[in-house]
Amino acid sequence: MTSEIPGLPRGDDGSPVFREPWQAQAFAMAVRLHEAGHFTWTEWAAALADEIRRAQAAGDPDLGDTYYQHWLAALERLVAVKGLVSRDELARRKDQWAEAARTTPHGEPIELPRHFKPSTR
Repeated sequence: MTSEIPGLPRGDDGSPVFREPWQAQAFAMAVRLHEAGHFTWTEWAAALADEIRRAQAAGDPDLGDTYYQHWLAALERLVAVKGLVSRDELARRKDQWAEAARTTPHGEPIELPRHFKPSTR
């Protein structure tokens, strides 16, 4: 069961508003993992609050434009802590996405080949 999430930006029609597609995807992943029982919403809120505190301690001015970066960082940390993905696998996948983004022509969708190997730089 999904409970109402406070502070979620909403449009005139009441639907969530995200500046970029990845923000909606990160949001959806957290909600789906919660719905699947991998963590409680209390655990999620604590992980996100911890991530925001870390960022502020590192100098984030908390202007609201980095909120979903903190959301994603909290999600990455929580899935690793919960054993849903290893930190090594998470790092490998992030490298793969970065390489795919770097080599994908502008305007084309970024996709990972089935057996993707990042190039050496």
